[in-house]
Order: sequence, then structure tokens, then C-alpha cells
Amino acid sequence: MDKRVLALVSACALGALALTSCGSGGGGGGGGGADADGKVTLKLVAADYGDKESNSSKNYWNGVATAFTAANPGIKVDVQVVNWNDIDKQVKTMIQSGNVPDVLQTGGYADKVADDLLYKAEDVLSPNTRADLIDSFAEAGQVKGVQYGIPFVSSARALFYNKALFQQAGISQPPTSWEELRKDAELVKAKVPGVTPYALPLGPEEAQGESMIWELGDDGGPTGKDGAYTLNSQANIDTFRWLRSNLVDPGLTYANPATTDRKTAFADFAAGKAAMLNGHPSLIQMAQDGKVDYGVAPIPGKNGPLASTLGVADWMMAFKKNGHRDQIRKFLDFAYTKGNQVAFDETYNLMPVTKSALGELTTGGKHQDIAPFFALLPHAVFYPLGDTTWDAVSAEIKKSVGSAVSGDPAKVLGDLQKKAQDAVANK
Repeated sequence: MDKRVLALVSACALGALALTSCGSGGGGGGGGGADADGKVTLKLVAADYGDKESNSSKNYWNGVATAFTAANPGIKVDVQVVNWNDIDKQVKTMIQSGNVPDVLQTGGYADKVADDLLYKAEDVLSPNTRADLIDSFAEAGQVKGVQYGIPFVSSARALFYNKALFQQAGISQPPTSWEELRKDAELVKAKVPGVTPYALPLGPEEAQGESMIWELGDDGGPTGKDGAYTLNSQANIDTFRWLRSNLVDPGLTYANPATTDRKTAFADFAAGKAAMLNGHPSLIQMAQDGKVDYGVAPIPGKNGPLASTLGVADWMMAFKKNGHRDQIRKFLDFAYTKGNQVAFDETYNLMPVTKSALGELTTGGKHQDIAPFFALLPHAVFYPLGDTTWDAVSAEIKKSVGSAVSGDPAKVLGDLQKKAQDAVANK
């Protein structure tokens, strides 16, 4: 992999990059009030993707804001970047106190839609910008067929495997089905003692992700085609029965997956202590730092590779309260230009949400290490993000779904289904 966790570009350099396109203004209404100097100030609140001050997302957004105001002298952008642990709480306080941002970039949007706080995406994005969004991600931003959530960065999941451990076990190719995965795990256990054949993290950190990936392998998932919760569908029950009988009980994964978090599985893989697991692009750098000779392949499903893998996105949204629709539209069109999107994705080792950025990142063989993920993005499927009950249901899944591989899957998933139905009834 080329070293893609780059030193952040200076504000001046980012400004020059961003000035390649100024975006198009919105038409009609929503102008809002101006400051004493005649300028409109947009308040942008964004999550911080950096792990220290030197690579804080504030540096990126300040550069974009400076370039945007240079191209649009009547509009200023006040940038506030908040760490992931605090952003939801701070935004909630802002909304309750009436200090509502114009633009917010964070992890979810559905609760704001339920409270009628947001502009529709069509109100704050030009047709060209909307058309540039990868279709599957744009659709994931919809509530009842209307898009409010605007994808900002993305990720997808694939199977990681340790090539050296596979070679020791006599395995020449990654598995493409559950049965092949089981057989490969048995070979690893027999020929490479002390290694976890398949790292199965069903602990509370991200059990909703790992469980959904496996459910997709048998055409299951947390919801049905009509959007209703189907946590205890027969397909989901069968999936967990297969995991218990074929991986957990034979000792081909952790002794207690329900208490094992993703960070443990990732660390084990990066240390050469796990042969296989489902991962996202951030595991690439960890594996390289650990000198692991790894491969990436489509995730095995019950009868063959998954046609659609789990996609994850963080979101941009625009608030109606301050009446700055036209100015927001100019800013978002500017922020979603190819140059700005590519700069953010490369700086933070994230995946694109626009077709133009995806095209740029896949040309010339620049990013061969994450090419398998690029291929998966257009076919990604998502959590039921548009349902305001999903956060509560997801929290319940995190707490208890792991016990389905040690106890009775029908009972565990049945209890979760009841909690999901109660959440829907009480919303």
C-alpha cells in the first residue's frame, strides 16, 4: 500500500484544490439573514477523523472554508470539529438550546428527520451533485423514499486472510462459501496450533455488523423487503445455528464470541494470531504495520461469495432553522467536488461516496491495496438507517446477539425481535 495516511495538506494547498470548482447556487428562497458586515455565516459542525491535533479534521475543513469564502465572498463558514465521543451529545444540546448548525457531518440522520429539522437533499444539492452520489449510498439516506441523509464517507466489508498461515495449512485459495470456510478453519486448527482460525467478534462493540454480514450470506438480515424487522426470520436462525455447530462448538473461533470485540479480532489478525476475519479498509494499515502478508477477498456466503456486502457511511445533513438554504447549497456543492472528496478520503484512509471520486481513486493503479473494496461499494447494503428505532434496536443487538452462538438462536433472536417490535410500537 502507498502510505495513504497522509500528512494533512496545508490550508493554502487545500484552498487551491477546492477552487477548481465553486459549485452552483440554489434557486429561490431560503436566503436567511446576514451579519453586520453583510455576509451570511454558515455554522458547520463536523466529526473529527484525526487521532491527534496535527491531523484533526478541523485543518481540512478550515482549508475548505477558506477556499469557499474566497470563491463566494458573501458567505463565511464557522467550523466546529468535535470528537466522535462527544459529537452526538453536543449536537443534541445545540438543538435543544436553539443554537442549531446549518450543516452537520456525523454518523446518523434519522432522528433529525423524525423531528422535522432537515432540508431534503434535493433542496441543498444541485442536480449534478446529487447525480454524482453512488446510488446505493444515496438510497441509504432516504426516509420513506425521500433523501435527507447525504453520504460523506463510506466503508465496506470484505474477508481478510493471512496468506502465510494459509500456506502453512496447505490452503491455496480463500474460501468462497461457508463450507469452504469451515474446511479451511479446520485445516488451520490442525496444522497451525495456537492460531484462531476464524476471528468471530460478536461482542458489544459491533455485533450488529458481524451478525448482519453472516445473515446476508443466507439471504437474511435485520429487516425484510418492506422495511419491517425480521430479526428472528428462519434464515437468521439458521445462520446462527450454522455458526454454532460449524465454527463455535468445534473450537474454530474464540471460546466466547459474545464477549469478543472487533478491536480484539483486528489486533489478533494484525499480530498474525488469526487466519481469517471480516474487516474494513482500516485493517489494511494495521496488517501492514504488523508485517502480515494478507489477502482480501469477497465475503463467503452460504453457497458462494456475497453479491452485496455490508456498507457503512457517515452522513452530511442540512438544518432548516436558520433559513440558509441557498448558501448551504453552494457550500455543499463546493464540498462535494471531486478534488475535495478525494483529499478527505486519502487523508483519512476512507472510501468515497461519489462516482467522480471513486473514478479518480481507481485510475492508474494508485490504490491497489483497497481496490477490492472499491469494487464492492456500488453493491453495498446498509443497516435500516432511515428507521428512527434502529439506534435502539442496534444497541439491543450489540448486547445479546452473541449469545445466539452459545444458546438457542431461536430464543435469542425471538427476544430481540420482540424488543424491536416494542420500539416500533413506542416511537
